[in-house]
Amino acid sequence: MEDNENNRYLLTLLLQHAGLVVVTAENGGSALEIARKERPDVILLDIQMPEMDGYTVAAHLKRDAGLAGIPIIGVSSFAMPGDREKALQMGFAGYIEKPVDPDRFAETVVNTLGPAGA
Repeated sequence: MEDNENNRYLLTLLLQHAGLVVVTAENGGSALEIARKERPDVILLDIQMPEMDGYTVAAHLKRDAGLAGIPIIGVSSFAMPGDREKALQMGFAGYIEKPVDPDRFAETVVNTLGPAGA
């Protein structure tokens, strides 16, 4: 989930180019609905979003028994000291700082999925 349309387009394009199927959401509420319906292999969450930030969305996902096992990757330009650690402590499987490296972004996501999801 990425609230910025241009970023969402770029990240989707990079993941699709790597052969992944991508479903996007514009905000936390719709991300939760889509996750419940689609049961994705991995969830990418922008940390800074209006209404419901990525940490709050992750907390909702972790409380849902059907979604709790899905790996979450934080994606954020909010790269203050300790942010990566906070995300990992909250159960995120990874954390990618923006701007993303287009040559490595999809590889990082696929590596987080592991052999079962790739």
